[in-house]
Amino acid sequence: MPDATAPLDLLLLPTWLVPVEPAGVVLHDHALGIRDGRIALLAPRDIALRHAAREVRELPGMLLAPSLVNAHGHAAMTLFRGLADDLPLMTWLEKHIWPAEARWVNEDFVRDGTELAIAEQLKGGIGCFSDMYFHPEIASDPIHQSGIRAQLCIPVLDFPTPGARDAGEALRKGVALFDDLRHHPRIRVAFGPHAPYSVSDETLESVRILAEELDAAIHMHVHETSHEIARAIERDGVRPLTRLARRGLLGPRFQAVHVTQLDDEDLALLVESNSSVIHCPESNLKLASGFCPVERLWLAGVNVAIGTDGAASNNDLDLLGEIRTAALLAKGVAGSATALDAHRALRMATLNGARALGLDAETGSLEPGKSADLVAFDLSGLAQQPIYDPVSQLIYASGRDCVRHLWVGGRQLLEDGRLTRLDEERLKDKAREWGRRIGAADNAH
Repeated sequence: MPDATAPLDLLLLPTWLVPVEPAGVVLHDHALGIRDGRIALLAPRDIALRHAAREVRELPGMLLAPSLVNAHGHAAMTLFRGLADDLPLMTWLEKHIWPAEARWVNEDFVRDGTELAIAEQLKGGIGCFSDMYFHPEIASDPIHQSGIRAQLCIPVLDFPTPGARDAGEALRKGVALFDDLRHHPRIRVAFGPHAPYSVSDETLESVRILAEELDAAIHMHVHETSHEIARAIERDGVRPLTRLARRGLLGPRFQAVHVTQLDDEDLALLVESNSSVIHCPESNLKLASGFCPVERLWLAGVNVAIGTDGAASNNDLDLLGEIRTAALLAKGVAGSATALDAHRALRMATLNGARALGLDAETGSLEPGKSADLVAFDLSGLAQQPIYDPVSQLIYASGRDCVRHLWVGGRQLLEDGRLTRLDEERLKDKAREWGRRIGAADNAH
């Protein structure tokens, strides 16, 4: 048990503190204390200053919140950023992305692309992300070294992929990685069957059995386009969510990514199973996939998180920008200006994301006992003035350039906008070199 009488390691004194839980609360003149990597104190400033602390830091003009949770992405695809823009989803995948992956994706690509993605995310206030990409065992190393928190999803498809000849090999390697990382303090391993149209019933059954045995999550692209739905009905006679429900995959561990196509039966299945939905608004807009009915899901009681998707279809890993898009889009889709207000939008990118990934006991809100996963946003700029509600100003009037500091498990990974563990210039040089090689080959093709 930690010694509650020991001095705090760090006492932070922001202008505003937004704990996210309880919902809608903004604390003025409060402080947060960290001890042994965890939140040890949340109290009014004058009371907090009575506690001994090894370091006290004033954060004037800053909003302290839980670090953001990017609940869906393909990290190494940062190296394909902008490669095949302005194309329909299946054309984009089948004619450009899958051929490029077949040619370029190897262990070096995954290592360099993941490290680039981690750096971009940390600078944007993201302290936890979900990654669904090839060679996850390679991605685990830069995640470990960087200090960020992550869910690594084992990609499972019914055809050969980089790192696996078939779904069976992908699952065997996934189980081995699960065992290797079982006790890692910041990395969770989940199963990532790609999509209903790329995974057979037999493979889905294997995923279900393993997920139950290991108490692991299942992360899957679902109901991403109307074309997917039509093709599924033609092939299987039912919509994809119905098929997944019949196979026993839905449940509290199931993470349904995209969900732009939803009818009453789909909604009932998500509610009854307590599955989570991960909304990727900018990728869905760019690929013209459709609109996730976020307000309808939320009001029905579905846990809705948010993700950037990969940089090849977004084209950035800017979750703060994603939240703003989500809030504005939700109002247009629902036909209501009150849909997905700023406070709920922030919750979607923090506690809801943590809940979707099964990490809500550890991160996603500022509560004593939880990991000290924090981000400080600087709202002192010209464009944020005047401030009536700092959360509204964060969502509607701020960009990721306002991110100043970030901690994960009490360790500072971003200090005054500078990465503390990663060499930004080296990462840019590597990315440019990959870009020269990939771009030359794509132009020749």
